Amino acid sequence: MADVTQILSAIEAGDPRAAAELLPLVYAELRKLAGARLAAEAPGQTLQPTALVHEAYLRLVGGAQPDGWNGRGHFFAAAAEAMRRILVDVARRKQSLKGGGGRRREDLDRAAPAVGGPDLDLLALDEALARLEQRDPRKAQLVQLRFFAGLTVEQAARALGIATSTADEDWAYARSWLRLAITGSPADAPEEK
Repeated sequence: MADVTQILSAIEAGDPRAAAELLPLVYAELRKLAGARLAAEAPGQTLQPTALVHEAYLRLVGGAQPDGWNGRGHFFAAAAEAMRRILVDVARRKQSLKGGGGRRREDLDRAAPAVGGPDLDLLALDEALARLEQRDPRKAQLVQLRFFAGLTVEQAARALGIATSTADEDWAYARSWLRLAITGSPADAPEEK
């Protein structure tokens, strides 16, 4: 993994070949994370894991001035954020009037509706996560690493440089806060101790 850190430094320094060297080293892990994230999406998701990885990768290293990453963990945190933003953009497009608004295409040959998958409103989650980030950036970043990047509590704790017990406490608090922020009124969200 030191290779990844060295290549990230080379990208930051402007080496045009470094981005091509990075993709093979991180592609499998990014693809796995994207596949896990898309598997949790509601049925009807048309974005494929490969497309999500490629779009996120382009956002990370394809710009005129890539972000400076402090190692592998920081890169994957940035990748998780890029995937989150892509999924939110797709959800917003689907809900726009131009994209059909709330209408769904139905297969008239089927008599019974399809079995629903996870019932998650990605836009509501994004709004609640943005509010949590204003209150406590570390807890919001932990949610991004756990939910969007698929990291375990231990992996997320290492990426954030905190103890696993702290990450456990933050994760419990953040899940509870987000649940109340999404399902209840923002005033119902618990206050920080």
